[in-house]
Amino acid sequence: MSAADNHTATYTVSGMTCGHCVKSVEEEVLEIPGVSSVEVELESGRLVVVSPDPVDPAAVRAAVDEAGYTVTAEE
Repeated sequence: MSAADNHTATYTVSGMTCGHCVKSVEEEVLEIPGVSSVEVELESGRLVVVSPDPVDPAAVRAAVDEAGYTVTAEE
């Protein structure tokens, strides 16, 4: 499977203020079955989830909530 075969979903997360926040979100989202990688940008609050198949946005929201933050937008 090439990188082009992956599904990418982008979200905006509010409440993150430091590197620890970013790591918490990354760890929780990576626990979702099927997620292959996660990228979190602290400054913009941007969360990019990469997976071979689409991931349920509700699962992403729940994982972010579990980390203590909130998804405020889904692109």
